[in-house]
Amino acid sequence: MDWELRTAYMLTVKEVKNAKGPKWYGDGKGLYLKVTATDTKSWVFRWRDKASGKLRDMGLGPVTILSLADARVAAQDAHRIVRGNGDPVAKKKIEKVEEVVALSKNMTFDQAAAQYIATKIEPESKNAKHVQQWTNTIATYASPVIGSLPLDEINRHHVLAILEPIWTTKTETATRLRQRIERVLGWATVMDLRDGENPARWENYLDNVLPSPGKIKTVKHFESMPYSELHEFLKDLRQRPATAARALEYTILTAARSGDVRGAQWDEINLKTKTWTVSAARMKMKREHKVPLSSTAIKLLENQKGEHEKWVFPGERGKNCLSNMAMETLLRRMGRKPITVHGMRSSFKTWCQEKATKYPDEASELALSHVNSDATRSAYAKSQLIDIRRKLMADWAKFVK
Repeated sequence: MDWELRTAYMLTVKEVKNAKGPKWYGDGKGLYLKVTATDTKSWVFRWRDKASGKLRDMGLGPVTILSLADARVAAQDAHRIVRGNGDPVAKKKIEKVEEVVALSKNMTFDQAAAQYIATKIEPESKNAKHVQQWTNTIATYASPVIGSLPLDEINRHHVLAILEPIWTTKTETATRLRQRIERVLGWATVMDLRDGENPARWENYLDNVLPSPGKIKTVKHFESMPYSELHEFLKDLRQRPATAARALEYTILTAARSGDVRGAQWDEINLKTKTWTVSAARMKMKREHKVPLSSTAIKLLENQKGEHEKWVFPGERGKNCLSNMAMETLLRRMGRKPITVHGMRSSFKTWCQEKATKYPDEASELALSHVNSDATRSAYAKSQLIDIRRKLMADWAKFVK
């Protein structure tokens, strides 16, 4: 390859089309066609830095976007900068920053949402349906109200105008929509596209205006206990020596289904990694479920050691696991009916929606082992968000301690 700058044009359109690699083809005046071993072609401007005497390169773009004629014009522009003792690479970076700043000053919510979905949600998701849910809810409910508004003009009145019409009729959708708007606006703040309060924040903000989702959502099958009462309830529960009491406490700490807890076996639990792995065969949705265990849950399990070689929570005669009515009977004896064991999961979910808003909704859905495509983000089921859920469950245990 001729490393010196030619002064006359050398390449033709046909030669560019037929060029094979790996090879560099000089066109003259600092313009080169770079062809890789897989015949990917791109334009490069090359010049000798006057200060260091070294050859430097600046990519101009791929052949699929930049024609030979356009590449020559771009190389000429770069050559003029070099002749004026400038740096074309530095100038290109400055122009890019200025372009982004200029665009960001007028960026609308729809534009921000599209960019957030493309740069954050899509890379993290392995399921196109999850991305589509984001796009659809924003397009359906948020865009008609704030889609065309500049980011720095959006306030709580706009957010309430979006949420109030569906807050009591489509509570689950409204809750997730609020979280998504909050995340988009949070991204915008980090990117210096807006300042001030996030108008979609729930805790100590919108919770002062909108009814609690847990109190307006109709519970069809299972009565739940307000999460604010769980601390006192657990104090009472821990005074009871029965195995059913330990199983119920473990159920609350793990947000697990009662059947999964009753059937818990020691070979499913790894005290070193603080993880409980329930096999697919035992799960309602027939998928293996990993449960990160808080320090409180680990202490409970350590105290259960020696009760039975197989079952974590053995039945009265020790031959089988705890009976399916043991925890419900305990609740009745404690005067807590119509509260149900399964309802404790609803208590956890409501706490997540109202108090643990820093965690994504996917984390609580996976903690509850919801993996059907309508009620959860099945895109996350493979990784199960263990690290995030471990922090979530630690905060939950601390809250109800």
